[in-house]
Amino acid sequence: MIAPPAHPLTVAAVQAQPVPGDVAGNAGAAARLVARAEGARVVVLPELFLPAYHPPTLGADPDATDVAADADGRVTDARLDPLRSAAADAGAAVVIGAAVRHPDRRRTISSLVVDPAGTVTAAYDKQQLWSGERELFDAGRRGATIEVDTWRLGLGVCYDGCFPEHARAAAGDGAHGYLCPSGYLAGSAHRRDLYYAARALDNTMYVVFANSVGGTDPWRFNGGAAVYDPEGRPLARGADTGEDVLVATLDPDALAATRAAHTMLLDRPLDAGADRAVLVA
Repeated sequence: MIAPPAHPLTVAAVQAQPVPGDVAGNAGAAARLVARAEGARVVVLPELFLPAYHPPTLGADPDATDVAADADGRVTDARLDPLRSAAADAGAAVVIGAAVRHPDRRRTISSLVVDPAGTVTAAYDKQQLWSGERELFDAGRRGATIEVDTWRLGLGVCYDGCFPEHARAAAGDGAHGYLCPSGYLAGSAHRRDLYYAARALDNTMYVVFANSVGGTDPWRFNGGAAVYDPEGRPLARGADTGEDVLVATLDPDALAATRAAHTMLLDRPLDAGADRAVLVA
């Protein structure tokens, strides 16, 4: 495993309500939320926050809801200028959900990373599409990790985090944390709170979970944004309703102590049971 970072890292998990189809307005709202995350070097906002997670709108007007990425993943859409400025002012890396159109015509649910220099990159495309997302989007082709102040942070989006293998692949690549912009609907609080705490404990790493709130049924979201420690305990957690910016500090000493005490990453088998016995009782 890669050694823990030398210094703590302050992060923020956001829960907020975007407006369907209003990319420019939602970018402005995101800029305001980044400014609230005082001291955070990484700010995570919900899945598809820029266009809002509203399939009827996403399906009806892709030209208005999507941002375009070039062959290197760079996004230059002027609607994101307030977010670029906010990232620069805060000295933060901002992870935010978007619908992205690629040069090869793929359309993906993606995490954009806005760095403090104002560069916007489509850093990760959601690999596990959920339900009707498959009718609108293409699945991502590879995992991704970002590095901030020597902290390695794996990227996932919502349903990705329901698959233990996804976060485990990030941990296997040396991740110290896992960032998950998400869109959990009302009625899913039990699963929302279980999955991401479990991914933290499974992999003895921090997890930053962002989620939307509000909206109208059947697209009403349930907040509960959180930052989990490497044993799956919440360092910060939002309510099921209302906008919030949750700031917490990731401690490299706590990470190292947890990994020394709970050695699942070192002990994991390469083959977890392909050969199996079957007994009839």
